[in-house]
Amino acid sequence: MTDQASPRVAVLMGSASDKPVMGAAFDVLREFGVPFTGRILSAHRTPDQVRDFIESSTADGVAVFICGAGMAAHLAGVVAAHTTRPVLAVPLSAGNLGGLDALLASVQMPGGIPVGVYAVGKAGAKNAALAAVQILALSDEGLAERLKGHRRAQVDKVLAADEELGSELDAG
Repeated sequence: MTDQASPRVAVLMGSASDKPVMGAAFDVLREFGVPFTGRILSAHRTPDQVRDFIESSTADGVAVFICGAGMAAHLAGVVAAHTTRPVLAVPLSAGNLGGLDALLASVQMPGGIPVGVYAVGKAGAKNAALAAVQILALSDEGLAERLKGHRRAQVDKVLAADEELGSELDAG
């Protein structure tokens, strides 16, 4: 799946069951108009295809990789081993440990092969995509302005909720 012609971000997930969570990353990238591609590839079941995808994506201009995986969560580490581009890991809840296993596997990368790790689940997918936008915004002023607008909208939403609460309490 590719969203727009020349992807700048690649979102990988280890299995089809990860789509509902990783869809949060797609939503953020679409919101900012960042071209991306998404694939289901397994570090363990399709290692050759993972390597080939990383190599071709890098050659095609992908600047950031976002990887969602559960349990052993090796996908981000395998991707990081094959590229010098930023790799952002989203641990997913896939086993009996509620994602703790994936979180620990993701943060325990050996020195020299960095992976940025985010929260377990949808919040992590959303924040990984926002981090990818921040990385791309370093060299794209228009994207940087959209990011600033997004932050302002978050402030406005919280302040509006605060004002509404104050009105409710005054009326009560």
